[in-house]
Amino acid sequence: MEEILSLEGETNSIPPNSEQHQETIVNGNPPMPGAAQNPTSPGSDGPDSECESGSDSDSEDEAEQNLQLQTLEAELSSKPCNYEAHVQYIRLLRKMGAIEKLRLAREAMSELFPLTPTMWQEWAKDEASIGTGPEAVHAIEKLYQRGVLDYLAKEKQVQRIRTIFHRQLSVPLVNMRSTLQAYRAWEMEQRNDLGVESSDLDGVPSHIASAYQRALEGYNARVHLEEQILRQDMSESEKLQQYMIYLEFERSCGDPARVQVLYERAIADFPISSDLWLDYTRYLDKTFKGANIVREVYCRATKNCPWVGELWVRYLLCLERGNASEKELASVFGKSLQCTFSTIDEYLDLFLTRVDGLRRRLLFTAEVEDVLNYSLIRETFQNASDYLLEHLKNMDGLVHLHGYWARLELSLGTDLVAARGVWESLLRICGSMLEAWQGYIAMEIELGHINEARSLYKRCYSKRFPGTGSEDICRSWLRFERQFGTLEDFDHAVQKVTPRLEELQLYRLHQECKSIVKRENPLKKDAHEKRKPGSDIIKEQSPAKRQKDAAMYGKDKAQDSNLVGPNKVKEINAKVEKENSRIEQQMKDAMTGKTKVYKDQCTAFISNINLKANCEDLRNFFSDVGGVHDIRILHDKFTGKSRGLAYVDFSDDAHLAVAVAKNKQMLLGKRLSIARSNPRKSRKDLSGHESQMEHVDAANQIDATGGSALNAFAETSKEASRAPQSASRRRGNVNIEITGKNTFAVPRNVKPLGWSANKPETEGDEKPKSNDEFRKMFIKK
Repeated sequence: MEEILSLEGETNSIPPNSEQHQETIVNGNPPMPGAAQNPTSPGSDGPDSECESGSDSDSEDEAEQNLQLQTLEAELSSKPCNYEAHVQYIRLLRKMGAIEKLRLAREAMSELFPLTPTMWQEWAKDEASIGTGPEAVHAIEKLYQRGVLDYLAKEKQVQRIRTIFHRQLSVPLVNMRSTLQAYRAWEMEQRNDLGVESSDLDGVPSHIASAYQRALEGYNARVHLEEQILRQDMSESEKLQQYMIYLEFERSCGDPARVQVLYERAIADFPISSDLWLDYTRYLDKTFKGANIVREVYCRATKNCPWVGELWVRYLLCLERGNASEKELASVFGKSLQCTFSTIDEYLDLFLTRVDGLRRRLLFTAEVEDVLNYSLIRETFQNASDYLLEHLKNMDGLVHLHGYWARLELSLGTDLVAARGVWESLLRICGSMLEAWQGYIAMEIELGHINEARSLYKRCYSKRFPGTGSEDICRSWLRFERQFGTLEDFDHAVQKVTPRLEELQLYRLHQECKSIVKRENPLKKDAHEKRKPGSDIIKEQSPAKRQKDAAMYGKDKAQDSNLVGPNKVKEINAKVEKENSRIEQQMKDAMTGKTKVYKDQCTAFISNINLKANCEDLRNFFSDVGGVHDIRILHDKFTGKSRGLAYVDFSDDAHLAVAVAKNKQMLLGKRLSIARSNPRKSRKDLSGHESQMEHVDAANQIDATGGSALNAFAETSKEASRAPQSASRRRGNVNIEITGKNTFAVPRNVKPLGWSANKPETEGDEKPKSNDEFRKMFIKK
């Protein structure tokens, strides 16, 4: 701005390439005087001119001038853009008085360079000295007009400087007040009185003042953000976060130029931040869709962060929006495949993006390049299959790729055989994937090839698919025959599918039983417990017996088909009715205010439950198990909040075993701990009885004072814990008879058969037997 201000009002200033400027640089002397003072100028007269002419004739002779003239002409012939040669040539011709050559020399120079104001004036004077009449006057006017066009008039120059000031004052920059003061001073120099004693904006045009105020407000709003990103006492992550806050502010203001400049500043500080590049390119795609500037930014982004697959994908889309050539698209795609991405899905997305672009250009572009044809799409699909096969085997991504390929073989390639070949190649690789067969079948049905679709069902209905896929394909075949087949076709499908479904159901039951046995892993009991009369422990089978049973099971599975026959259905219905009746009874008890007692005969104890979980959440969690009889979540007796513990009663041991098998599964973000509730193991009273733990339904029985029935249970537990001590103190008053054969092994607090309170106590009765003594007595028996 200072340089601009220094030029104010000088409309006749010497250009840097002018004659006088060149003479000053080359010779180190001030410019020579104009042609009006030259004694050889045409039309010059007076005694001074005659003296100068005489001095020139003494110093230079005609031969020397001719030699110099030839040298300059040769120089201009070889180097026509030599500014200094033009100036010297015109000066020499003017001295020699060669008017015609002088006119041609000036015309030649004016075509290449702007003549200085002095040169234009000399030319006009020379033409005026040799010509008279109206025609000469008209020619001289044209020369002056040409001279004016080479240089701006003063008013235009002043207006340009004023416009630059106005632009600067409308932008939020540092030291805006000093810029305003410089502008006011400049205006005063142009004889525009703005008032020295007035405020800064007095006398300033209203539109300039309002623009200045808006810019000042913008600066005040951004100065804090600028200070934050310029701080030196923060980490890199904090600085990047401050940049993102600043960018969010600029985006809200809606000035794309400022947003782009700020992004570039952030990129300069964090050139390998993939998140920053992604955010930057996403903004450019939205704001400058398809512009060259976006393409250039993507080029830099992929160079700085080549490991980000999304950048390459969006780069290809940007090139396609900008109507880039196939050569450029293929080059970028080839570079992307040479990079290393973190996931295989990024490679898949890149291949699919390339195919999408080729498909769109073949279908929707009016002018198709000669190199574009369907063979490029087929080649891209084949490369993708070869490249991704090892990593995407038996995954949905590979099925999606081949399904897309087969559709394009039909629509663009018009080759049904090739489309079937795509599916067949996939089935050879991923024949155990249900989705691959379903996609192939769907294509044949869509084309109306019913027989081909039926043959595919016949090929795959007996295959084993993960999860419930085997059952799904069988049911899908039946639906297909209902919609497209004859009655004979439907009967044939039923004949094939029904045994298969029964076999699959039997297999699932067998696998569930094996899983239950494996996960329960019960502890082995002692040998003396196995020999107790009336014990419910089943003796372990011998290896020969197990082999015999296994052979019988494997030999004829049809004998076990009763498990899934009508009897099994009746059994399941009976259990359901029983469960419904128990639920109804539970609801009646809750309505009448009865306190229900639970004995944990078939109960699962669950811990580590999310405190926000309720009974409905637990019921949904065990919905696949079934047989849930009741759910009790334990609550704190003072706060009433859940303790993360619960008891779940089941209708039978089979459902309980399946429920326990769900141990360590997740519910509402917590990994549940599920075990069978065993009160006998943990609640033995010292009187010899294995008391069964009784729980009160604390969730529903809330008294009027805000307490719960759980308080009653707590008091009962306390009494039970004090019972053995009181029993031992009142030993003489206890008169309990034990029936059975093994009365010799009765604990000390239980009186043997035939005990009488009147009999005196002996020393042997007071001394309890140890565990070893009990064991030896048991082995002897």
